[in-house]
Amino acid sequence: MTVRSRTPRAAALLLTAAIALTTAAGSADAVGHSPRPASLDGTWRMDGYGTVVTFGNGGRTLRTYETTAVSCLPGELAAARPGTTGPFRQEGEPAVTVTASGPDRAELGFADNVGHRTLRRIGALPANCRDTPAPAPGADPREVFDAYWQTYAENYPFFAARHIDWNAVRDRYRPRITARTGRDELFSVLAEMVRPLHDGHTGLVDLDRPKEYFAGHREDTVLPDEKARARIDAAVAESARGTETASWGQGKQITYSELPGRIGFLRITLLGNYGEGEGYEADKALLAKALDAVFTDRRTTGPDALRGLVLDLRLNGGGSDRLALDVAERLTDRPYTAYLKHARNDARDPGKFTPAEAVQVRPHRGPVYTGPLTVLTGRLTLSAGETLTQALLSRGPKPTLIGENTQGLFSDQLMRTLPNGWKFWLPNEEFLSAKDGRTTYDGTGIAPDVRTPVFTEAELSGHRDSALAEARKRLTG
Repeated sequence: MTVRSRTPRAAALLLTAAIALTTAAGSADAVGHSPRPASLDGTWRMDGYGTVVTFGNGGRTLRTYETTAVSCLPGELAAARPGTTGPFRQEGEPAVTVTASGPDRAELGFADNVGHRTLRRIGALPANCRDTPAPAPGADPREVFDAYWQTYAENYPFFAARHIDWNAVRDRYRPRITARTGRDELFSVLAEMVRPLHDGHTGLVDLDRPKEYFAGHREDTVLPDEKARARIDAAVAESARGTETASWGQGKQITYSELPGRIGFLRITLLGNYGEGEGYEADKALLAKALDAVFTDRRTTGPDALRGLVLDLRLNGGGSDRLALDVAERLTDRPYTAYLKHARNDARDPGKFTPAEAVQVRPHRGPVYTGPLTVLTGRLTLSAGETLTQALLSRGPKPTLIGENTQGLFSDQLMRTLPNGWKFWLPNEEFLSAKDGRTTYDGTGIAPDVRTPVFTEAELSGHRDSALAEARKRLTG
């Protein structure tokens, strides 16, 4: 399963930043000078996300710290920029912008993501951030357990929905951990603690043994291995055989063909990690190139325009929410709200969140497709594949969803490091319906309008594709 950040499952929380901070001094206004940028130097706490951010060297350096009530460890971001304005850069990571809304408050936003995170200036770095040693394999297993449990206790929003008493989990497992607990036993306990959540945005890895990672998933879901994926890919290629076929990405993560009756078929299996150049910018450029080739003037206007479009997200491992919006913005000629987003923001109360922020779909400046749309979904529609599906629910005309419920994973993954150097991740956000500002699809996923089998053994063995057949019938009928 691909996480929504640029990095793979066990990589750290993406944070590279671009700063545009200004405050006006009265004397500068009096003489007509431009306002001078305010100094970012100092310590800031992020609303939600359990993160402290420090700026130094006149606003040229940035560092993050991962905090709980019992722990503080250096974050993965240690970025720099050559001047006092412009983007902070860290190798392999996208840019993020920070905009001041006062001398003690700022908004941080990631280039490959959507929404913003609020920073509030605090007096100093917390004491445990100054005194805690860097992660090391010899860390006390009890400290590892406590940091792990506390991170979930302060950030995970879905305990009630998943019927888990997290305090009872601690009472059950903490006595099993001592100063002499071995590596294998500790890893097994930490994985066992969160397995009952059945949450695909939870996981744990020892980077010294990356093949032994734990990744959660819904009870009814078996994640396909390479052989199963190849079988699915071959089945889709057979059922969607048409003309004007094309593919993009080293793994052909984006494919297009034109089916009889002027029906377009666009399949996207990842929203990033295309392998043609490193980093988010390269992925964004490749996706734009593919979408430019698909949504031409001929296919979007005039007598030869497409009569309908099938967007196949049934096997979509996620990626970047920003790239998901790039797709949605090719499918409308009017702006609208995709969804609202907020993060848990109270260490003691899982029901308290940051203010919800509306995320907008803004039409692409160029050819866009506004005709009938069907979206094929299933339990292997994950993460950013689901936020793309959610973003299309408010499109006009409304798309028809065909297949199965999506997996039910919407939050960004909060990446964390343990005192012994292991990495783990968990969700801490909710994506809310644009219609009522309350409904979430976490856990259950987004339900289809028309339910059909998706990649079952009977479908694959019988060379049937009921979802695509239903889509074609509706678009040509």
